[in-house]
Amino acid sequence: MVYQPAAGARDLLPLDVAQKRWIEDKLQQVFHRWGYHRIITSTLERMDTLMAGEAIQRQMVIQLQNSEDEELGLRPELTASIARAVVTRMANVTYPQRLYYNANVFRRIWENRHNRQQEFYQAGVELLGVGGLLANAEVLLLVGNCLTALGLQDWHLILGEAGITRSLLNAFPVNIRAKVRSAIAHLDRITIDTLPLTDELRERARIMLDLRGNSADVLQKVSSLDLDTEQQEAVNNLKSLVELLESRGQFPIILDLSLIQTIDYYTGIVFEIVSSTDAQARTLGRGGRYDQLLGLYHPQGENIPGIGFVLNIEDLYQVLLSTQQLPHQTPASDWLVVPETPKAHSAAFAYAQELRESAELVRVEIDLSGKDTPAIQEYARDRGIAQIAWIKADGSPIIEKVSP
Repeated sequence: MVYQPAAGARDLLPLDVAQKRWIEDKLQQVFHRWGYHRIITSTLERMDTLMAGEAIQRQMVIQLQNSEDEELGLRPELTASIARAVVTRMANVTYPQRLYYNANVFRRIWENRHNRQQEFYQAGVELLGVGGLLANAEVLLLVGNCLTALGLQDWHLILGEAGITRSLLNAFPVNIRAKVRSAIAHLDRITIDTLPLTDELRERARIMLDLRGNSADVLQKVSSLDLDTEQQEAVNNLKSLVELLESRGQFPIILDLSLIQTIDYYTGIVFEIVSSTDAQARTLGRGGRYDQLLGLYHPQGENIPGIGFVLNIEDLYQVLLSTQQLPHQTPASDWLVVPETPKAHSAAFAYAQELRESAELVRVEIDLSGKDTPAIQEYARDRGIAQIAWIKADGSPIIEKVSP
């Protein structure tokens, strides 16, 4: 029998880990520079936490059950877990709270395909306790800073507004609203044309399908939909955000008020980060504002505003492969310490430890083979080890530079 990982899972070998860590380290440096602190939440959560008030579909979650017959699941995303942790474990903190994460998530994939990946690696941030223009701008500019740090250039931001989109959908009858929402989310004109709608509502749905493109054009189209005061205020706030971002000139923006996320806890701006470096567009990450999510977990039901984003490590990896920036091999050891005789064993370990205690990171191996000198030298060359320290019984070393 050949043992393999479970369907949808995979192993990361040392080079895979080195490349993944390269991406994560670049992102972590950016998060730190913006004043964000890492949070680690439980991989395993109660189902009522994970579903976030039905905003996350049950079938997305890989479910487990403990001995008390309590419904548990593996987290399909991090925002709900962080929201739960903040309101239950950080009750006395001051806001805003700037948090970031770097973790794996698990999703059940309902497709007729074998070995479809179900474990994913993500890095992202949550900015909690503050709303408004500046908070929205911070998170979007932080996205741009992250991708700049990774050396990615050919990407754009698709920006929507869940509150506006949801309020525009309220004009449709309740019994078919979900179908209209789905058709708009999938840009499905055929369904819009076949649903039992009045001519006025059908035209409204068609306009909503076309609320995508240049920001000035989209804002003009949405303003033609006879907005109420609250909707017009949301449009004005969106316009102010777009103007602020465009004044920075860091990345192209496509305004898309038909953008509807799969996860349904967003209340304000929503966005996707899309790479256009290859023939097929690739979604590198997504995010948005969720001003009612934390209230689901708060003991007094208090709403605390929040906004965040997630970057998909695997998708970033696929794009970065073509840039030649990722490590091509695992880091070589700097030293191979070799005891020349059994009496030198203790001295060899002591010498290796002395090297490891250098102020800089030094990778040191002890030779465990007991092979002859040519075989040890060949091993060092094969592994790219820079130096060999031959240790005598009295502890004195003879240093040999290893030629490639």
